[in-house]
Amino acid sequence: MKKLTLICLLIATVSLAQNIKTGAENFEKYLPLLKGKNVGIVTNQTSIIDEKTHLVDFLLAKNIKIKTIFAPEHGFRGKADAGEHVNDEIDAKTGLQIVSLYGKNSKPKPEQLQGIDVVVFDIQDVGSRFYTFISTLHIVMEACAENNVPIIVLDRPNPVGSIVDGPILEKEFTSFVGMDAIPILHGMTFGEYAKMLNGEKWLKDGVQCKLTVIECKNYKREMPYSLPVKPSPNLPNDQSINLYASLCLFEGTNVSMGRGTETQFQIYGSPYLLKSDFVFTPKPNFGAKEPTYNGVLCYGEDLTQYPKLDKIELKWLIKAYNTTSDKSRFFNKFFTRLAGTKKLQEQIEAGVSEEEIRNSWKEGLDTFKKIRAKYLIYK
Repeated sequence: MKKLTLICLLIATVSLAQNIKTGAENFEKYLPLLKGKNVGIVTNQTSIIDEKTHLVDFLLAKNIKIKTIFAPEHGFRGKADAGEHVNDEIDAKTGLQIVSLYGKNSKPKPEQLQGIDVVVFDIQDVGSRFYTFISTLHIVMEACAENNVPIIVLDRPNPVGSIVDGPILEKEFTSFVGMDAIPILHGMTFGEYAKMLNGEKWLKDGVQCKLTVIECKNYKREMPYSLPVKPSPNLPNDQSINLYASLCLFEGTNVSMGRGTETQFQIYGSPYLLKSDFVFTPKPNFGAKEPTYNGVLCYGEDLTQYPKLDKIELKWLIKAYNTTSDKSRFFNKFFTRLAGTKKLQEQIEAGVSEEEIRNSWKEGLDTFKKIRAKYLIYK
């Protein structure tokens, strides 16, 4: 009987998950707020409705006047490499002006917001502090507050759900891959996070913007959510998104996490690790024009079938450091920005166990969870 009950609950959960409506699909709530307004929209390729129609096309079809598109890292169409400079341009399909927020400036300038009555923000996140779209949200909210422009955040589910884990960002390591004192995995949606930025006065000089969050419908935090569109060129599937927070720390080392292969963020390796049965050779591809170790044989591990994580997994990072033949150049300066602290690198170099490292995060995580609880929308 218990087994049958569990099966029924699972079927019900999957059924509900299939009926999730994103904030963008909850259009009856926000279309009235846009009628007759000049709209700026912060968006990319993930901003779709019913898995097929882009929000920009949907709004234009509803006679909403879009004045400017603001594009984050990877650009409006999501085709640029990680870290690649993106220029302002005119969108070939719609003829709209695209202002890059990952080029000459990361923050909308007053003149770029001039004549805009309201800004709409709709981008899919993956729940990690160093995934730069969360920094774009922070900066855009700040610009809206400073220029007295209301902002509407169209919420989307967090594909890693409620996982809260990792070291808290320390102020001295603030950068575009970490702007706020949060852990690597924050366990919030963008709508919830926007409320926290406003409520905790984390924007520059404590400014607050006029914020409206359009909630998802039929969504609960623990529901499985598979993204219908790749959130960025090197996150091709659910497995890569689940492993991203753990493997992205390798970006601050001399280890590749699969850029230049078809299994990005599902494998790791380098020429300096112990020889193993699993090898790969990075080559230029979509999302990685010049991958680390281009054309060089790398030894490592294949995690494509690894069970779903419910935390940040450190064992691969620790193993790679302990077995590399080039310890002196294993870590680079980017690692502390990704980790948000110098302590993690020091702990690994000192041979501190994963359990001890995780225990050192506990106090910071407990404090963050108390703050986070005030702004949660979905239970």
